[in-house]
Amino acid sequence: MSDYTLSDETGAGATRLPLMKATLGHDAIDVRHLLDGSHVTTYDPGFSSTASCSSAITYVDGEKGVLLYRGYAIDELVEKSSFVEVAYLLLFGELPLPKELAKFEYDIIHHTMLHEQITSFYHGFRRDAHPMAVMLGVVGALSAFYPDSINVYDPMQRLVSIDRLVAKLPTITAMAYKYTVGQPFVYPRNDLDYCSNFLHMMFSVPAEAYVPNPIFTKAMNALLIVQADHEQNASTSTVRTVGSSRANPFACVAAGISSLWGPIHGGANEAVVAMLQELGSVAALPDAIRRAKDKNDPFRLMGFGHRVYKSYDPRATVMKRIYGELLDELDLGDDPLFEMAKELEKLALEDDYFVSRKLYPNVDFYSGLIMKALGFPINMFTSIFALSRTTGWLAHWKEMIEDPDQRITRPRQLYVGPTLRSYVNLDARSTTNGTASKMPSGPAMPSEASIVGG
Repeated sequence: MSDYTLSDETGAGATRLPLMKATLGHDAIDVRHLLDGSHVTTYDPGFSSTASCSSAITYVDGEKGVLLYRGYAIDELVEKSSFVEVAYLLLFGELPLPKELAKFEYDIIHHTMLHEQITSFYHGFRRDAHPMAVMLGVVGALSAFYPDSINVYDPMQRLVSIDRLVAKLPTITAMAYKYTVGQPFVYPRNDLDYCSNFLHMMFSVPAEAYVPNPIFTKAMNALLIVQADHEQNASTSTVRTVGSSRANPFACVAAGISSLWGPIHGGANEAVVAMLQELGSVAALPDAIRRAKDKNDPFRLMGFGHRVYKSYDPRATVMKRIYGELLDELDLGDDPLFEMAKELEKLALEDDYFVSRKLYPNVDFYSGLIMKALGFPINMFTSIFALSRTTGWLAHWKEMIEDPDQRITRPRQLYVGPTLRSYVNLDARSTTNGTASKMPSGPAMPSEASIVGG
């Protein structure tokens, strides 16, 4: 079948809908001209059955548990590649030649420093501000400091902005951490690789020399690769939507950070570790399983289930292996949280409730444990996710800008509000004529003067 036909109720009219073929996964019915021919729209809240774009970057098969970056399996890339090489792959479509990788690495390394005036931005935040709030403000302000690369119609300026964002996100992220703990900012070093440089800026202090642990660097590399991209998720779709208006890439990435910050998106890894710490011991897990199955109990098992994956998340497989290797190589002994995580996974996968609903561990289930083992505080987990996902966002932004079929995003809606009605004067309104406000009542908002810190 090459197309679909949509007929009206009388059968008198019909609209032909072309079928677009995918190289992997589901084909798509082209509904771009549906409204013109049939005068109806599609209704798909959450876009669970709607392809918002065509893309050659990442492929996810949720039924089989497959994740491919430009056709390469995620586990093979973690085993054999570096994050910078994967960034090149995502951005430009192919694995780089040695000369191409060397130039890309050089460009990234030599763009890691920030404009010095940007550091003053950090001092405008409260010390207890969430690092994501700090990153959001700083990234959003970058266009004011690098106006020479915000013309999205200039291919060279686009590449310069991409280099700057990939290079500067580790510096911005590390400075957000240093500010919250009251330590001086640590500047990047050009003699370190991407992951070692980030760890250096996070954990070194001026009082003593810091040598990045190669085991930590390896785990950091795996973590960044696994979280680099994941097809049309909420934050990536946000970046594409904002970019469709031709907003500059700094604004687009700031929008992606905003979306990722949500607790059911990028914030889920924080919730997993917090949940395990709250449960406290393996002995508490059977009761946690029972509570999770009780629809009247608000408790939920964080890190299980995924919007796309209906089998074991391949990223969780990689993260579980990397975390086990990290503990073994560092000889840290039995980590109680890891033991809890393994037992909780075992209990869930033996329970018909979880198996029948295909609620398998996702990437958040183990990524948070890795970050904790590396020494990152819980409130930094989502920020590190944003650091790694920036490369994927930029790859999609670049693809979107270069797509000749791309138009400014403007979804339709199914309107269910009132039909045309006449204005009622204020003194004539009452609950009996149906014009009373439906604004919910509640406690009065406190005055600004009564709120600590304004």
